Amino acid sequence: MDQEDFTADLCAEQIGKLFQFQDLTGIESLPTCRDVLQRHNWDLESAVQDQLNLREGRPSVFAGTSETSSAPTVVVDPTRQQIFNSESSGTGNFLPFVIDYILRTFYNTFVSVVRFTWSLVWPEPRPPITDPVADVGKFILNYESVYGNGHPVYYRGSYKQALNDAKQELRFLVIYLHQNDQSDCSNFCSSVLPNSNVISFLNESNILFWACEQDTNEGNRVATALQANVYPYVAVVVLRESRMTLVGRMEGPVSPEEFIRRLRSVFEANEAYLIAARAERIERSFNQSLREQQDRAYLESLRADEQKEQLKKEKENQEREERMQKEKLEEIEKAKKEELKQKKIDMLSRIPKEPSVEEPGALTIVFIMPGGIRIERRFADVSPLSDVLDFVFCHPNSPDVFEVATNFPKRVLSTEDRDKTLVQAGLQKREVLFINDLDS
Repeated sequence: MDQEDFTADLCAEQIGKLFQFQDLTGIESLPTCRDVLQRHNWDLESAVQDQLNLREGRPSVFAGTSETSSAPTVVVDPTRQQIFNSESSGTGNFLPFVIDYILRTFYNTFVSVVRFTWSLVWPEPRPPITDPVADVGKFILNYESVYGNGHPVYYRGSYKQALNDAKQELRFLVIYLHQNDQSDCSNFCSSVLPNSNVISFLNESNILFWACEQDTNEGNRVATALQANVYPYVAVVVLRESRMTLVGRMEGPVSPEEFIRRLRSVFEANEAYLIAARAERIERSFNQSLREQQDRAYLESLRADEQKEQLKKEKENQEREERMQKEKLEEIEKAKKEELKQKKIDMLSRIPKEPSVEEPGALTIVFIMPGGIRIERRFADVSPLSDVLDFVFCHPNSPDVFEVATNFPKRVLSTEDRDKTLVQAGLQKREVLFINDLDS
């Protein structure tokens, strides 16, 4: 797919983001750039930040958490692997490995049957809660305390997260399993991983590099899943024919030069699968975009025909509907006014008479209406707050929807306090209350 076909289904804004993303990240492959942007719904900032996170070894937003993420199943098939060990630089020892694989499978099956039978008789206690990310962090911390900070960028997430990111990002996942107190592992960490050529190769390649100690829970699970026997153990996993597959493994000591050569051999042998997967994603996106455009065009055509049909009816019905609506609103408004008028008449009859000035406990309240009209009235201090609110409501200068607020300190008298006395409501011997129109 040439560049013209590659961007044929993209709008001008998407094409601009594509080249801007390439400039910001330094990724040379435009299909890779497009794949990343599509998975981020063309959110340039999010896509760039995710790539920077991966370069620093942090999981992407697609990796999930170590507790909730579901790890893809890894196909462990010797016929799909390039196998290297300390005695050869290629796949010359394939037959012994196959024999070892068959024996190991038989042994693991036998042990599983025995353990299951035993668990029926003597159930095991609940397994301890583990923290895969902490196991990975433990290895990195131990490595840097012993061998220094010179190493490739370690992926700082769980094995599940690393698999998910490798699958989503279409990258090779290089896995290193370390065994403590093993001289070959110590030599690998002291001479291979700190090697500048190895660091450059791993950091600049389209890979994620994940490592863990074999004696931790996370490391032991991965060693069992990938059938690791000899250490140092290095495996390469990649998306191959829509499944995460173990395509290369190294067991035993190796020199930095041979380590790079072996990895390059595995990468070159399987790069075509990543290219095909990326092309499939782009084609799928292109076809989906094309179908969406066709569907939109068809729907727009239908809508245009429907609008023509409806315009005539709408024009005929509009005046009648407006007239009916106006009449209905007028009737509703008239009914509301009548109801409100009757409610004020009924409520006015329930308001106690105004106490005299000489009567003990009489409070004088000055009401400031929205138009500036001042109304003064006395209430008994033991009267409920509802009398004051009802008095304002029934007054002809009062708005229909209002709130009553004190002057200083300013506070709104709540209708929830209707049953409280005026003293309990905090009103003084002489009080000024402002009536605020809530409809204005």
